[in-house]
Amino acid sequence: MKYFKTVFTFFSVTFPFSLPKVLKPQKLLYFIFLYLIILSGCDRLSAIPYSPETTPEMWLNTHPHVNISLGSLEVIFMEPTSTFLVYFLGILGIVVGSYFLKIRKNHQSRLWWGIALILWGVQAILGGTAYQALSYELKCAGREICSYASWVEIYYYLVSIISINAMVMAVAHSSAGIVMKRVLPIYAVVNTGIYSAFCLAGAFIPNKLFVSFELIVLFTTPSYVILFVINAIRYSKLKEKMDFSLMITWLFLGAVMAVYYIFLGFGFAKKLWDQGIWFNENDVLHIGLILWIIYIAFGVAKRVKDIPKPKKLL
Repeated sequence: MKYFKTVFTFFSVTFPFSLPKVLKPQKLLYFIFLYLIILSGCDRLSAIPYSPETTPEMWLNTHPHVNISLGSLEVIFMEPTSTFLVYFLGILGIVVGSYFLKIRKNHQSRLWWGIALILWGVQAILGGTAYQALSYELKCAGREICSYASWVEIYYYLVSIISINAMVMAVAHSSAGIVMKRVLPIYAVVNTGIYSAFCLAGAFIPNKLFVSFELIVLFTTPSYVILFVINAIRYSKLKEKMDFSLMITWLFLGAVMAVYYIFLGFGFAKKLWDQGIWFNENDVLHIGLILWIIYIAFGVAKRVKDIPKPKKLL
């Protein structure tokens, strides 16, 4: 529960007001789950058909799956190997995030990295559930045509944008100069708010673009570019190992995304599946992100520290 409290630091630190005392972490958790349940009852999202149009039978024929029976409950579990990879990524993110919190001492940058990576782990598990493990049950079961998205995906996107902007907050404390240390928190809140508004609007209207992976990439890519530039400028001036490690972090992530899009663009997944081998662009992405988080654990965690007195670099 003590780690759960840190998630709410994102709001209490960046917004110019404090959470009401009545909203203690336990009660906030209750209200969040209640809110998610209410949202899940809004079924307009399922009105967006999957593209290209896909029937449940076609979905099963084009994805590896196993039938699991738990008493009277039968579940079709999709893409077992892919699910393993993304769930492992999620657990790893939570473990490394918890490690940041354990070693944070008085460093706000480590606190924010801890929040970011724990939420990264949560979003990976949500994404793995929506896109892999229960994709059939969430998008196809009981329908004539599979739907494009589910509410689990919406939760995945919302947690993702908070996670990424928590990284922005971390860099604001570790690498930003006087001006950017004031600007970055505002940017993080505005970026989170605008994207969340688009995402939720897309779920209720509904609108396919607003609930797409492409939209969150559009909102998050500038954040990574900004962070790389901040760390690169500071490293060029001060030659700090921390900034060099963070530069590698952003370049590493960019390389992972590039390989993902190359694998997707060349259609390697279909060529492999035609030979009976299930390995797609999501597997490439998740393996890359596993290596990325391992790098953060060993190459970044103990080097990250707060700037005692920010300078006028940025």
